[in-house]
Amino acid sequence: MAKPLMTKATAVWLVDNTTISFKQIADFVGMHELEIQGIADGDVAAGVKGFDPVANNQLTQDEIDKAEANPLHKLKLKFNPAAAGEEKRRGPRYTPLSKRQDRPNSILWLVKFHPELSDGQIAKLVGTTKPTIQSIRERTHWNIANMQPIDPVALGLCKQSELDAAVQKAAAKKAAEGGVMSDDERRKLVSTEQSLEMDAEPKIPSAIEGLETFTLGGSSDDERKDDEPIRDADSFFNLPAGGDDDDEDEGNGIDPRF
Repeated sequence: MAKPLMTKATAVWLVDNTTISFKQIADFVGMHELEIQGIADGDVAAGVKGFDPVANNQLTQDEIDKAEANPLHKLKLKFNPAAAGEEKRRGPRYTPLSKRQDRPNSILWLVKFHPELSDGQIAKLVGTTKPTIQSIRERTHWNIANMQPIDPVALGLCKQSELDAAVQKAAAKKAAEGGVMSDDERRKLVSTEQSLEMDAEPKIPSAIEGLETFTLGGSSDDERKDDEPIRDADSFFNLPAGGDDDDEDEGNGIDPRF
């Protein structure tokens, strides 16, 4: 529930000028009941001047009368048409001072691994400006030579869910435009959580790419003819068979020349 302006001063005025219970005042101004009792005893908010909610268009006298007559009645702020539809404004994302030096590295990571993200999406994720993103895209940033791409989630600049939502939004936009995506672009449009669950596909070195079915001369075992003899090591090297006499002489240690 919305709270009145100058809550403590409003509570002081209600304690001094009405017979509303401490519980009702505490619920209305968002304070503890003991604090309201401390105001009545003079221990809390000493020297605070009361703020009239009726004169300042926050309460009506009828609402105060209802609360005084019924201890269970909850005070409600007076409806203000000027505040209807007003939303809280969201400024740029705040980045702690200790992490601001790493922000260009996170921008470089997003530009490198998610080029489909727009400058507005990147600016919203890490809290930066479009000129900075453009300079990193064009590699004209003053410190581009010393920059290293670092995941903004690891740096704590954004949440994983926010990054995945931005990637999915970029994927939907790409699909709506009807553009043909390459394999690399399609892989980058997958969320980080999904990509981490995928098994890495084996890659063929570029030096032998296209030679997957190429075999050296000769036929395989399946294609070998039935009548072709099986060659062993001795027949391959054509080693001569030694005589028995030589083996015996060598075994007795006698020189065959004598």
